[in-house]
Amino acid sequence: MDQTAQYGAQVGFAAVQAAEPLRYCLYARKSSESEERQALSVDSQINEMLTTAQREGLTIVDIYRESHSAKDCGQRPVFNQLLTDIRSGKFNGILVWHPDRLSRNAGDLGAIVDLLDQKKLIEIRTHSQRFTNNPNEKFLLMILGSQAKLENDNKSINVKRGLKTKCELGLWPSVAPTGYVNSKNKDQKGVVFIDPERAPVIKEMFTKVAYEGWSGRKLYRWLKEIGFTSRSGKALTLSNIYVILANHFYHGTFEYPKASGRWFQGKHAPLISKELYDEVQKQLHLQIRAKGKYKEFAFTRILFCGACGSGVTAQDKYKNLKDGTIAKYTYYGCTRSRDINCKEGYIEEKILISQLVGIIDQIDLDKSGLRKKLEVEIERHNAFQSKILGLKEEECIAKEVDIRNYAKHVLSYGNLFEKRDLLTCLKSKLKLEQKIISLDTSHQTEQQPS
Repeated sequence: MDQTAQYGAQVGFAAVQAAEPLRYCLYARKSSESEERQALSVDSQINEMLTTAQREGLTIVDIYRESHSAKDCGQRPVFNQLLTDIRSGKFNGILVWHPDRLSRNAGDLGAIVDLLDQKKLIEIRTHSQRFTNNPNEKFLLMILGSQAKLENDNKSINVKRGLKTKCELGLWPSVAPTGYVNSKNKDQKGVVFIDPERAPVIKEMFTKVAYEGWSGRKLYRWLKEIGFTSRSGKALTLSNIYVILANHFYHGTFEYPKASGRWFQGKHAPLISKELYDEVQKQLHLQIRAKGKYKEFAFTRILFCGACGSGVTAQDKYKNLKDGTIAKYTYYGCTRSRDINCKEGYIEEKILISQLVGIIDQIDLDKSGLRKKLEVEIERHNAFQSKILGLKEEECIAKEVDIRNYAKHVLSYGNLFEKRDLLTCLKSKLKLEQKIISLDTSHQTEQQPS
């Protein structure tokens, strides 16, 4: 083929490519700013671009609505689907209100330009511009996208500077804590007032902890009884209570941002004194220390509450007897971590052991593991008889020991560590329900080989 013919073929191919019908998708994204200051709402964007499409005779294949921010790369599911549909050839044009609706970060902008380079995306149209695989138009698109990112970055700096200034003035830059309300006056941004309905209860919470030694759980039950709720109408959770008790805001100071180490003196009226706040922290610390004196119990880690699914804890109780001695009792019961109102009662350890011994034959034991433990014990026993008692080797042969009888013996007479060692071989989970220990058959079924 001569050069003229080859040139003609190339021109013909280009003409066919240029003549490829354009199929557009319409993409609209919610603006993070107000309509007055930035773009139109999603519906307004769609209506405007549909008018443009009708006026210019454009074929709209699909409409994409997005509410996610375009600030971070790859975090918009609708936009990611749009890119996938372009790559699959569903359409080859985008109709959008403004380039910053497509991207406000370099990563997503690069993906759009890359599709233009690959000619999978032929054209991008806005209400006043069009962008194709033309170097100048792509350069302009990248400038507009970069400008949007610059606006985002500057906005972030300005917002942080504004918040810092507000804090330095003693104004609270966020939603007021429970017990306070934000001013509704637009000219008093950052000003908070004492909530006359909830503030007395919050103050009483501090008082009860400081001077009556109340715990967070006791406060939780009390707030439930009096029907206390936050401004949103929700009851306080246990974690909410501890957050309130640890909040310096109530005695007049605050840290912002959290964990930044930057403290400010607030202009709001303190709800409590600094002395009362310090006393509350002291009481909470004492309660934590009391809980921190953790004692190991033999069966806590293998039991769970059958009523609510929480773990099982244990505690020792002491009773003065008539003969002057002190009796010790160990009780196991629900931690109530999943349901603070769980009604499951406590079971004494002696009764628990008796029930375990009664069902030991049903428990799936790791026989190989127990056998190995028995062999070690037998070797120690034989060595003692041989070296200390002077018995001959044939006299030191231990009898065969039944695995389950050995387990029962350890449960009944072994020490804490022996019981722990035995329970490492336990496969079946046990549940405590209505003061009765039983096998967790549902868990056991799941563990069965298929």
